[in-house]
Amino acid sequence: MIVLVLGGTRSGKSEIAERIAAAFDGPVTYVATAVVGDDADFAARVAAHRARRPDGWQTIEAPDDLARCLAETSGTALVDSTGTWIAGHVDFCADVDSLCRACRDRDGDTVLVAEEVGLAVHPPTDVGRRFVDALGECNRRVAAVADRVLLVVAGRAVDLPPFTG
Repeated sequence: MIVLVLGGTRSGKSEIAERIAAAFDGPVTYVATAVVGDDADFAARVAAHRARRPDGWQTIEAPDDLARCLAETSGTALVDSTGTWIAGHVDFCADVDSLCRACRDRDGDTVLVAEEVGLAVHPPTDVGRRFVDALGECNRRVAAVADRVLLVVAGRAVDLPPFTG
Protein backbone atom coordinates (compact mmCIF):
# COMPACT_ATOMS: atom_id res chain seq x y z
CA MET A 1 0.00 0.00 0.00
CA ILE A 2 1.29 3.46 -0.93
CA VAL A 3 -0.35 6.41 0.83
CA LEU A 4 0.40 10.04 -0.02
CA VAL A 5 -0.61 12.61 2.61
CA LEU A 6 -0.68 16.16 1.23
CA GLY A 7 -1.20 19.36 3.18
CA GLY A 8 -0.05 22.88 3.79
CA THR A 9 2.19 24.15 6.54
CA ARG A 10 0.87 23.26 10.02
CA SER A 11 -2.11 21.45 8.50
CA GLY A 12 -1.57 18.31 10.60
CA LYS A 13 -0.39 16.16 7.69
CA SER A 14 2.50 14.58 9.59
CA GLU A 15 0.32 13.60 12.55
CA ILE A 16 -2.24 11.99 10.25
CA ALA A 17 0.52 10.18 8.35
CA GLU A 18 1.89 8.89 11.67
CA ARG A 19 -1.53 7.49 12.62
CA ILE A 20 -1.84 5.79 9.22
CA ALA A 21 1.64 4.25 9.50
CA ALA A 22 0.93 3.04 13.05
CA ALA A 23 -2.21 1.25 11.83
CA PHE A 24 -0.25 -0.99 9.43
CA ASP A 25 1.13 -4.30 10.71
CA GLY A 26 4.76 -4.70 11.61
CA PRO A 27 7.60 -2.33 12.44
CA VAL A 28 7.64 1.30 11.31
CA THR A 29 10.70 3.14 10.05
CA TYR A 30 10.47 6.92 10.06
CA VAL A 31 12.50 8.21 7.12
CA ALA A 32 13.49 11.82 7.79
CA THR A 33 14.51 13.79 4.72
CA ALA A 34 15.70 16.90 6.55
CA VAL A 35 19.02 17.63 8.15
CA VAL A 36 18.70 19.92 11.15
CA GLY A 37 21.19 22.75 10.94
CA ASP A 38 21.53 25.93 12.96
CA ASP A 39 17.89 27.04 12.58
CA ALA A 40 16.44 26.96 16.10
CA ASP A 41 12.82 27.13 14.91
CA PHE A 42 13.31 24.21 12.53
CA ALA A 43 15.12 22.23 15.24
CA ALA A 44 12.13 22.78 17.56
CA ARG A 45 9.73 21.53 14.87
CA VAL A 46 11.83 18.41 14.34
CA ALA A 47 11.99 17.82 18.10
CA ALA A 48 8.18 17.99 18.29
CA HIS A 49 7.93 15.38 15.52
CA ARG A 50 10.42 13.13 17.33
CA ALA A 51 8.54 13.44 20.62
CA ARG A 52 5.31 12.18 19.00
CA ARG A 53 6.86 9.01 17.58
CA PRO A 54 6.35 5.73 19.43
CA ASP A 55 9.48 4.35 21.11
CA GLY A 56 9.51 1.27 18.88
CA TRP A 57 9.88 3.22 15.64
CA GLN A 58 13.30 3.33 14.02
CA THR A 59 14.42 6.64 12.52
CA ILE A 60 16.67 6.91 9.48
CA GLU A 61 17.89 10.17 7.98
CA ALA A 62 17.83 10.02 4.19
CA PRO A 63 18.20 13.51 2.77
CA ASP A 64 19.82 12.28 -0.46
CA ASP A 65 19.12 8.81 -1.83
CA LEU A 66 15.57 8.30 -0.67
CA ALA A 67 14.85 5.52 -3.19
CA ARG A 68 17.80 3.44 -1.98
CA CYS A 69 16.77 3.96 1.63
CA LEU A 70 13.24 2.74 0.89
CA ALA A 71 14.58 -0.27 -1.02
CA GLU A 72 16.70 -1.24 2.01
CA THR A 73 13.92 -0.73 4.56
CA SER A 74 11.43 -3.44 5.50
CA GLY A 75 8.04 -3.10 7.13
CA THR A 76 6.19 0.19 6.98
CA ALA A 77 8.14 3.27 5.93
CA LEU A 78 6.95 6.78 6.75
CA VAL A 79 8.72 9.43 4.64
CA ASP A 80 8.51 12.98 6.00
CA SER A 81 8.72 14.90 3.69
CA THR A 82 9.17 14.95 -0.07
CA GLY A 83 9.26 18.75 -0.07
CA THR A 84 12.28 18.81 2.20
CA TRP A 85 13.86 16.05 0.08
CA ILE A 86 13.42 18.07 -3.13
CA ALA A 87 14.62 21.28 -1.46
CA GLY A 88 17.87 19.52 -0.54
CA HIS A 89 18.79 18.81 -4.17
CA VAL A 90 20.71 21.18 -6.42
CA ASP A 91 18.22 22.97 -8.68
CA PHE A 92 15.51 20.82 -7.04
CA CYS A 93 16.46 17.95 -9.36
CA ALA A 94 15.53 14.91 -7.27
CA ASP A 95 15.14 11.48 -8.87
CA VAL A 96 11.35 11.19 -8.60
CA ASP A 97 11.24 8.25 -11.03
CA SER A 98 13.45 6.20 -8.68
CA LEU A 99 11.32 7.24 -5.71
CA CYS A 100 8.13 6.05 -7.44
CA ARG A 101 9.79 2.77 -8.45
CA ALA A 102 11.05 2.18 -4.91
CA CYS A 103 7.56 2.77 -3.51
CA ARG A 104 6.00 0.35 -6.00
CA ASP A 105 8.69 -2.32 -5.52
CA ARG A 106 8.75 -2.33 -1.69
CA ASP A 107 7.40 -5.32 0.19
CA GLY A 108 6.14 -3.09 2.99
CA ASP A 109 3.66 -0.24 3.11
CA THR A 110 4.84 3.29 2.38
CA VAL A 111 3.35 6.51 3.71
CA LEU A 112 4.71 9.74 2.23
CA VAL A 113 4.13 13.25 3.56
CA ALA A 114 4.23 16.09 1.05
CA GLU A 115 3.59 19.80 1.15
CA GLU A 116 0.74 20.86 -1.11
CA VAL A 117 2.02 23.99 -2.78
CA GLY A 118 -0.78 24.40 -5.30
CA LEU A 119 -2.92 26.29 -2.77
CA ALA A 120 -0.20 28.76 -1.82
CA VAL A 121 0.55 32.28 -2.96
CA HIS A 122 2.43 32.42 -6.28
CA PRO A 123 6.13 32.72 -5.36
CA PRO A 124 7.59 36.12 -6.30
CA THR A 125 11.09 34.75 -7.00
CA ASP A 126 12.48 32.49 -9.69
CA VAL A 127 13.87 30.03 -7.12
CA GLY A 128 10.51 29.91 -5.37
CA ARG A 129 8.69 29.17 -8.64
CA ARG A 130 11.19 26.44 -9.55
CA PHE A 131 10.69 24.80 -6.14
CA VAL A 132 6.90 24.93 -6.43
CA ASP A 133 7.09 23.46 -9.93
CA ALA A 134 9.43 20.64 -8.85
CA LEU A 135 7.37 19.74 -5.78
CA GLY A 136 4.08 19.96 -7.68
CA GLU A 137 5.44 17.61 -10.33
CA CYS A 138 6.71 15.21 -7.65
CA ASN A 139 3.31 15.25 -5.94
CA ARG A 140 1.51 14.43 -9.19
CA ARG A 141 3.88 11.58 -10.02
CA VAL A 142 3.76 10.03 -6.54
CA ALA A 143 -0.04 10.39 -6.49
CA ALA A 144 -0.16 8.47 -9.79
CA VAL A 145 1.42 5.39 -8.14
CA ALA A 146 -0.30 5.79 -4.76
CA ASP A 147 -3.16 3.56 -3.69
CA ARG A 148 -4.56 6.32 -1.49
CA VAL A 149 -4.11 10.10 -1.53
CA LEU A 150 -5.32 12.36 1.27
CA LEU A 151 -5.49 16.13 1.49
CA VAL A 152 -5.17 17.53 5.01
CA VAL A 153 -6.67 20.93 5.87
CA ALA A 154 -6.93 22.22 9.45
CA GLY A 155 -6.22 18.77 10.86
CA ARG A 156 -8.96 17.12 8.81
CA ALA A 157 -8.18 14.63 6.05
CA VAL A 158 -10.15 14.17 2.88
CA ASP A 159 -9.57 11.09 0.71
CA LEU A 160 -9.06 12.23 -2.86
CA PRO A 161 -10.66 10.07 -5.56
CA PRO A 162 -8.40 8.32 -8.08
CA PHE A 163 -7.63 10.18 -11.28
CA THR A 164 -9.91 8.89 -14.00
CA GLY A 165 -8.82 11.16 -16.88
